[in-house]
Amino acid sequence: MQEPINIKSFFTPNISNMGGNLVSKTKGDRVIWGIVIILTLVSLLVVYSSTGSLAYKYSRSTESYLFKQLGLIISGVFIIYFAHRVNYTLYSRVASFLFIISIILLIYTLFFGETLNQGSRWIKLPVINITFQTSDLAKMALFIYLSRQLSKKQAMVKDFKKGFLPIIIPVAIVCLLVAPANLSTALLIGGTSILIMFIGRVSTKHILLTLGVVMIPVMILFMVAVSTYDKSEHKSKDIPTVFSVGRIPTWIGRIQTFVYSNKEDANEKLYQVNQAKIAIAKGSWFGLGPGNSQARNFLPHSYSDFIYAIILEEYGLFGGVFIVFIYLLFLYRCIRLFRKCPYAFGALLALSLSFMLVIQAIANMGVNVSLFPNTGVTLPLVSMGGSSFIFTCLSIGIILSVARNVEQLEGAKSASATKTETVDENETNNKKINDE
Repeated sequence: MQEPINIKSFFTPNISNMGGNLVSKTKGDRVIWGIVIILTLVSLLVVYSSTGSLAYKYSRSTESYLFKQLGLIISGVFIIYFAHRVNYTLYSRVASFLFIISIILLIYTLFFGETLNQGSRWIKLPVINITFQTSDLAKMALFIYLSRQLSKKQAMVKDFKKGFLPIIIPVAIVCLLVAPANLSTALLIGGTSILIMFIGRVSTKHILLTLGVVMIPVMILFMVAVSTYDKSEHKSKDIPTVFSVGRIPTWIGRIQTFVYSNKEDANEKLYQVNQAKIAIAKGSWFGLGPGNSQARNFLPHSYSDFIYAIILEEYGLFGGVFIVFIYLLFLYRCIRLFRKCPYAFGALLALSLSFMLVIQAIANMGVNVSLFPNTGVTLPLVSMGGSSFIFTCLSIGIILSVARNVEQLEGAKSASATKTETVDENETNNKKINDE
């Protein structure tokens, strides 16, 4: 059962008093706020350090990228602030609308999007002339919609037709639309959705069935990658024509590079991986120090996809472990919020969005240290980016909105308990006076 919704309470900031103490107006989990500050400060330092080659390529100064990232961070903090001041129940009401819009944009991007690395991932907005990645909006909209559906269908969630199908179909639609341009993001979305469905009490039998269906094309892709690789010459052979459509050859190549990387060090496909390994090796335990990265001049996308390698190079193993700890602390605070929130939608909303961000962070860091194949996902709140950074901030703002609601409920309970104790004390005192 959801709490009653008061339209007037959606937006609680007093615009006339915006000049007051901003800290006193920020609510929710203070630890999460601290994590946001820490990660954005790290972002400023590392982005400034890693954009030297990018600045040289486009004949710009590194300070221009520093101020660009600073402006993006300021905008992101404002987004977090205003998003957390909105009653989170509003997101339940607009979940269907956001989901439909994201589907339309994904379809448009699939056919008319800007091409990047042979994949249509971006669309250019008219008038303002900026591009954004529609999959960032889609995954946030999906998890809001998924949280709403799971909270509404708790009584029938075990039923295949009435409970499972209305939940899994939207997930399948988003993953299928995202996969042609960005398979890694589609797999992250699908994996996170399965995890949330398990927590949302969806039948284990239905979840295992879904995993079985998903694993069929994944295993086929893996088998083709292995069978079309020449181990003696350490190179890929011609793949069947049926697997030469779209980005399938790219996916096969990434699997081959990951599986056989130790035997093809001269392969140009390993350039990014090798440069990341060199950066990590140079960093050792304590790092080279802020701004002293050497790999930034050789490592492609050192400011986005491989920014964690730069962190390990400049701040060493201890700096890298600290970043991992920060993300795990963020996940812990969100799990704690999930347990404290009395309403299913709010609890699932906070947990799903936090899982999305933390799993993305783990995937990015795993790629940087060669635990996973190259995925092309960014490090949330740290990598230089536009739409990815903005939607990450919006997701954190929604999580803090849930935290603010929980904080208000706890405050109301505490006030009620205090009032009850005061009344009981007064009644006791009055009884004593009467007895005397």
